[in-house]
Amino acid sequence: MGLMQLNIMQSIAIWSLPVLFAVTIHEVAHGWVASKAGDKTAQFLGRVTINPFKHIDLIGTIVVPLALLYLGGFMFGWAKPVPINPRNFRHPRRDIIWVSLAGPVSNFLMAFVWGGIGFAGKLFVAQGMPNLYPIILMGQAGIIINCILGVLNLIPLPPLDGAKIVSSLLPGKMAYQYDRIEPYGFYILVLLIVTGVLSMLLSPAMQLINILFNLFGLY
Repeated sequence: MGLMQLNIMQSIAIWSLPVLFAVTIHEVAHGWVASKAGDKTAQFLGRVTINPFKHIDLIGTIVVPLALLYLGGFMFGWAKPVPINPRNFRHPRRDIIWVSLAGPVSNFLMAFVWGGIGFAGKLFVAQGMPNLYPIILMGQAGIIINCILGVLNLIPLPPLDGAKIVSSLLPGKMAYQYDRIEPYGFYILVLLIVTGVLSMLLSPAMQLINILFNLFGLY
């Protein structure tokens, strides 16, 4: 049985932890790097923690993932962004780049971790423990969600992490004009989805998923 053959209750059981950890640790990584760069805002508010209840967003962490799962058997979502105040950074333009990169990098690292979990599940099943087969599926789901989330956030579209990196590299006036796109970012993202452009932009994620599936023998 593969991920696409699961019923909705099985899919919820398999996808929930990978999605929850993907969005939670993504935000924790932002807050942790920000605290190292001099901004303790997220830390003071208790957001530099892996406790998912500190990061859950009703729409992004619950409603959207369940709706997508019901419609297509796939989960995706987001958590509440951790509060960042660049004015507290020791080197604002440089530090915002590192803080922005932290989220996607954490997702790519988690993809490897979930690959290892899936591989362990494969070993258990091979040793005569078929009841642990869901661990393999959970490993696959963890790879998929983290690769997609990591690559998606590197797209230079405000308010995604990639846009913050680009803005920090642009001269002040150009950065200001670029950041003004942010109120329209969601609508642009929807347009990219409808036109199929987003699928092309996410092709590196698909390639990375294939590489990790092959590396950990999860096909």
